Amino acid sequence: MTKRMAGSTTELPPAARDAVTTPADESISRRDLIAGAAGAIGVAVAAGIPLVAGGQAAKAAPVAPVVPADPTKLQGAPTSQVGSRSTFFKPSRTPFGETVGNSLTPLQDLAGTITPADLHFERHHAGVPLIDPARHTLLIHGLVETPLMLTMDEVKRFPQVTRTYFIECSGNGRNAYREPKPDLTPQKVAGLVSNTEWTGVPLKVLLDEAGAKPEATWFLAEGGDACVMTRSIPMAKAMDDAMVVWTQNGEPLRPEQGFPLRLLLPGWEGNTSVKWLRRLELGTRPWATRWETSKYTDPLPDGTARQYSFDMDAKSIITAPAFPQVLSRGWWPVTGLAWTGRGRITRVEVSTDNGRSWTDAELTPTTGVKAPVRFTHYWEWNGKEAVLLSRATDETGYVQPTRKELLKVRGIGTDFHFNPIVGWKVAADGKVTFHGET
Repeated sequence: MTKRMAGSTTELPPAARDAVTTPADESISRRDLIAGAAGAIGVAVAAGIPLVAGGQAAKAAPVAPVVPADPTKLQGAPTSQVGSRSTFFKPSRTPFGETVGNSLTPLQDLAGTITPADLHFERHHAGVPLIDPARHTLLIHGLVETPLMLTMDEVKRFPQVTRTYFIECSGNGRNAYREPKPDLTPQKVAGLVSNTEWTGVPLKVLLDEAGAKPEATWFLAEGGDACVMTRSIPMAKAMDDAMVVWTQNGEPLRPEQGFPLRLLLPGWEGNTSVKWLRRLELGTRPWATRWETSKYTDPLPDGTARQYSFDMDAKSIITAPAFPQVLSRGWWPVTGLAWTGRGRITRVEVSTDNGRSWTDAELTPTTGVKAPVRFTHYWEWNGKEAVLLSRATDETGYVQPTRKELLKVRGIGTDFHFNPIVGWKVAADGKVTFHGET
């Protein structure tokens, strides 16, 4: 028999009925009855189950879910069209700016190496455009035998591949390099990097279809946003591992990641992976566009500038322990991410004494190239002040530099490609703060 709360004419949903129904030989107190019904109603509201009265949907204000003391005594929420995260896990990006802005991936909240699509960092210069995929086309022209104008359906008819690669904004780490502050989190230090499983067609396949001419040594990639982002790219990259992608972690690209189509240049600065891709033009030299003259060139102390410095250098960051954690004495996993645009990370070392000594961390096995690895080193904290650092080495032999070493050759005014060793200071009271000077 279904019981009702005293003084209520509202019929309870099935989850609530089951929660307050009891066998004849088992007693239940009024307090337990009310608590159980309230918990069931909370679950029903959280799950989107309508509460009905007299055959009409109730118009009650949203009720925060009540967590049952014993979840085995209460029916759970029903199946749904779209899954959602647990109410106890609420990671978020940190948006900055409006039409020109970015948002940072919460590195400290994630495990493994894959970034959920909705937490992938974003960077745009004219806002996120709304593009109808049925009307979107990709033009391939210039030094080709047969210019092509491809619809999305036509692009998807070419042989597809799936690869896992990171994308990193070339400005990632700027604030921590120029002005290290103790209250920086991993998200604020290095949140302009994310790692995704991408599906699309190798760019080489499309260029072969168009008949790229031998004299073509560069191509121009153009996006369909309001700033018409354009970047000049060497043809060697197109014929190597470049892709044109439309799928991210098994679903269509998110709009802020370039829906319906984007260029992907693994291991190169993120701005070259032009989003909302609409045009590829082949030529014999760089176009010197606005975005590679006024932006994405790197001023140096001697008055010159680095230009077309595409590769992202080896880099690492400890994601835990990190600010604002407070440690207690005992064993702690020192864990984080390391990546390089030049292939694989072969070694990550961790120091717990501000760089005086180093120990090899354990790397999570991976077959990925130009994809992050997770490293872990177990450390017993004895209650004394400590500084935790990480240092990455890639398969070319390149070793992640200190901030002092980078300052010598790049200066404080450098604007892109920041990869110094950084870490965290653990005070005697267990409080963890950012440590950016080694």
